[in-house]
Amino acid sequence: MRPTMLAQIGFEILDVDAAAITSDQVARVKQAVYDSKLVVFRNQTMTSEQYVAFANQLGTPQIYFQDNYHHPDHPEIFVSSNVLDDGKKVGVAGTGRYWHTDCAFQPEPLSWTMLYPQVLPQSVRETYYVDMCQVYQNLPDNLRRQVDGAFMVHEAKWRYKVQAWDIDRAIIDILNDFEKKAPPATHPAVIIHPVTQKPSLYISEGFTTRVAGLESEQSQQLLSELLAFVQRDEHIYTHIWQEGDILLWDNRVLLHKAGSCPRGESSVSHRIGVYDGRPFYVA
Repeated sequence: MRPTMLAQIGFEILDVDAAAITSDQVARVKQAVYDSKLVVFRNQTMTSEQYVAFANQLGTPQIYFQDNYHHPDHPEIFVSSNVLDDGKKVGVAGTGRYWHTDCAFQPEPLSWTMLYPQVLPQSVRETYYVDMCQVYQNLPDNLRRQVDGAFMVHEAKWRYKVQAWDIDRAIIDILNDFEKKAPPATHPAVIIHPVTQKPSLYISEGFTTRVAGLESEQSQQLLSELLAFVQRDEHIYTHIWQEGDILLWDNRVLLHKAGSCPRGESSVSHRIGVYDGRPFYVA
């Protein structure tokens, strides 16, 4: 397994066959995720069964709480697809096209995310990342003072995708019912990684809705300033997908955002969330 560093951000490309990975290689992959935040596996060819088995070697695969995202044979696989399978819709199209970390709205967010595209669009093949550990280090002093010791509220309901069974229902009822399944969660604005012990800013435009304890106007002002800083061009790394890529990253420190899929082009991705057996952050 030969690691190659991507110089601009320090992420790693690992030369390993994920379908036939050894226990020694698994240990090195786990350490690479902590050290480099994002790991890229090139030239992979895996069945769904092998993909799930690989995830089980890394940790505990998540079964996402909305079953309409599930792969029909493997509930561990979260499907983002605009392609019908034998005339049937599988998963949900156009997921994650906003800055976020997966499951920030849950009391115990998702440790790692693994993504394996099955069908790539012909033109745009991009996923974007921001290293929030670096962002925290670069924060202006006035913003850092405001986030140190603060807590943020994260909500999922504003990203709910309306489904066929929601027809003829009022939007407020749909949102209220979904909030019962995924109530808001509160996390520190700055979290400490349980392995590296490094601080990271933990907010996103996707799920962070307010600063706990602040009046609405103050909260929105601070969030606007923080998100504008986070999303500066110089903070963004763009991954250009190649056929056979699998990406594995640490949700504690990386924001991500899916690229757009041009109208008329096909896109299918299989995601598996993995819990690494450690707390999401140090209290």
